[in-house]
Amino acid sequence: MTIARHNSALDLRGTFALSAPTRDIETEIALPGDVHGALLAAHLIPDPYFGENEKSVLWVGETAWTVERQFEASAADIDGYLTLTLSEVDCIATIFLNGEEIARTDNSFIRHDIDVTGKVHAGENTLRIVFGIAPDVAKARSDAHPFPIPFTYNYQTNGLKGIHMNFIRKAACHAGWDWGICTMPVGVYGTMALRKSRLARQDSVEVTQTHGSHSVELSIKTRLFAFAHGEVELEHAIDGQTIADKLSVQKGENVFTHNVTITNPKIWWPAGQGAQPLYDLTTDLEGEVTTRKIGLRKLEWIIEKDEIDHSFKCRINGRDITMMGANWIPADAIPSRITPAVIRDLLESAKAANMNMLRIWGGGQYEPDYFYDLCDELGILLWHDFMFSCMSYPSNREFLSSVETEITQQVRRLSHHASIALWCGDNEVIGSLNWYPETRADKERYIANYDRLNSMLHRIVEDEDPTRRFWPSSPSLGYMDFSDGWHSDTRGDLHYWDVWHSAKSFDAYRSVNPRFASEFGFQSFTSMNVIETFAEEKDRNPSSPVMENHQRNNGGNARILETMTRYFRFPRDFDQMVFLSQIQQGLAIKTAIEYWRSTKPRCMGTLYWQLNDIWPVASWSSLDYGGQWKLMHHMAKRFFRPVNVVAVPNADGSEIALRGINDTGRALSISLEILAVSVEGTTRTLFAGNTAVGADAALTITTLAGADLNDGEFLYFSWKDASGQVLGENDYFPKPYKAYDLAQPTLSSAWTDRDGTAVLTIEADAPAFFVTATVDAPGYFSDNAVTLLPGRPLELSFIARHGAEVVSDDLRASLKLRHLAETF
Repeated sequence: MTIARHNSALDLRGTFALSAPTRDIETEIALPGDVHGALLAAHLIPDPYFGENEKSVLWVGETAWTVERQFEASAADIDGYLTLTLSEVDCIATIFLNGEEIARTDNSFIRHDIDVTGKVHAGENTLRIVFGIAPDVAKARSDAHPFPIPFTYNYQTNGLKGIHMNFIRKAACHAGWDWGICTMPVGVYGTMALRKSRLARQDSVEVTQTHGSHSVELSIKTRLFAFAHGEVELEHAIDGQTIADKLSVQKGENVFTHNVTITNPKIWWPAGQGAQPLYDLTTDLEGEVTTRKIGLRKLEWIIEKDEIDHSFKCRINGRDITMMGANWIPADAIPSRITPAVIRDLLESAKAANMNMLRIWGGGQYEPDYFYDLCDELGILLWHDFMFSCMSYPSNREFLSSVETEITQQVRRLSHHASIALWCGDNEVIGSLNWYPETRADKERYIANYDRLNSMLHRIVEDEDPTRRFWPSSPSLGYMDFSDGWHSDTRGDLHYWDVWHSAKSFDAYRSVNPRFASEFGFQSFTSMNVIETFAEEKDRNPSSPVMENHQRNNGGNARILETMTRYFRFPRDFDQMVFLSQIQQGLAIKTAIEYWRSTKPRCMGTLYWQLNDIWPVASWSSLDYGGQWKLMHHMAKRFFRPVNVVAVPNADGSEIALRGINDTGRALSISLEILAVSVEGTTRTLFAGNTAVGADAALTITTLAGADLNDGEFLYFSWKDASGQVLGENDYFPKPYKAYDLAQPTLSSAWTDRDGTAVLTIEADAPAFFVTATVDAPGYFSDNAVTLLPGRPLELSFIARHGAEVVSDDLRASLKLRHLAETF
């Protein structure tokens, strides 16, 4: 049937007046957007990311702001029931329409659907939002609470006084973190619309899947809010099939379920394991049309008793697939800078590094719809924390009621996405009970307080999205288990931080054997060209106030340098120090992931901390702020190869096992060649042979004696498939790099263009390590930070970012080649 188009929406986005009477500020703001972005555009504040400007703009988040605009509505726009929808108001605000207060908000994660029927005039109307001062509200709530609930120490980096963010609902990291600037943004993001309904509006559309041998049955659950009793027309269309229905609705929420069967379905796989076909599901409620993309896949978490303790693995379409990836934080500390183009760039870089999962960390935010659409498109699964992190939260009725609305809305909004793999209650909240004097002194009270919130989250997921796993916390050993998830590696997920926070050697990663490593990391400085955007030349020193302000982890710069002296000869200048810090960061995570992947099927997931940065800073990220690849991201592309060979020494180095890893769904035969190479360039063969590696398996191909290597030698090995195609190359150094008298190689390069792609060929006349090519154009080479042996030229293709097209002539002049031996 043809559905009559009664419903419509008036877009309220645009330019608003922005004012702060206490600061005598009047300017403009583009909404959706934030106050920082408006003040920067009006040249009323300096760049918060430059130097130590963070401290001089803290007042922005401590000021009461008002935004206001007039909008025109026609008689047709208001001929029906009216809903003002504001999907993200950040965060303490009072909303006025034509001078009348219509709502108060205090949770930036809640979509506000405000009934304004009869309150909008034909002609000019005024929408005004008065923002409260979030830190003041948070402190008042904390002071009024019957027992103390401390906030995370991460808010006190660089001398900040800290904010009681556990008493308000906005991104926790807005108040700073051990990698984040404190901005406390104020604004409105997402949808801003006046929705007209003849009788009812859409609130949510959820889809569950039941997989058969040659078909998938979709159950489509539609929630409609009706303003009165009556009848509406609803239509769903997918895969050439249309379900049209006339529905009787009662005032309030109405839930309707329709089923559709897709025969011979196109199955969705995570990246690297198959294609990502998506079906368009279009829902039409009398002209209110929404579209969702549906990926058909069966996903299970297999957590069951085994010979070790309990497994923890993701089974997708019947296969147990290793999850490889990183942790995700918000893309920018200034929300208006987060755009679809920025998000696509970051996610495409994750996929390019062979990642198939990201963990959305619980101190950040629920991302906009386009983020999840992109993950569906790219095949990136999401371990999704709810937004609680590193501190206890209240469990009084008002707080729980707000959170119940938040979680219910978010699960309903997102559950149709193929990319959502797991809902997790929080990040490190149960573990944080051991961190604060107040919680340690009365742990039983705080466990009971925690359980009130966590149990509610579990119930909501079971009620709203029963086909998905709820995991209590990260790390966690399992349901209702409040014990230490940091140091038990036999079940659940593990956060392993002893290498960074306890300054242990990289070898310590091989002392633990997680089932799923969901957080671990090692820092580096951000890249030199990024440092130049916030530090003048006089400040480019690891101990300068500016560089320390751009290091939010206590003692972080010192730890980077102390570690450097363990593994490398001390760099000759600041630029080389930055370069070397990125080498050692990559080596640390390479050590962990290569070993943990080699223990498959014991370990079935490695998600390092972290993929991206929220501002330019020394951190654990593998992508610089702005999306540029750090050296670790290039290494990640290699250590996340689906078919890999890694070297695993025993505890004393007397034996070195070469282990093959096959994360594909088919058995492979690989030929492996292992060379002993001296730093001067002489080579000898230690092993050459063929090995079968089963589907989704890891095995030891051969074991060498440590004594097989002479002083000054390292292992270099490569492997090919049955057709002779090189699948990968790797190396292993039994001693720290500082112990080797490295040759000083001469590097040569040549450019060509091939099928519209710029290709760089580099050669070395002696072994060169961590050879890195950089150019000024945004993009990355197909490989980097590589070991280059004489007589083995290497071709690197340049992949431009942001959709740019470049040829070799665009890159030649800015090419810079560097390597380890020139760092000292």
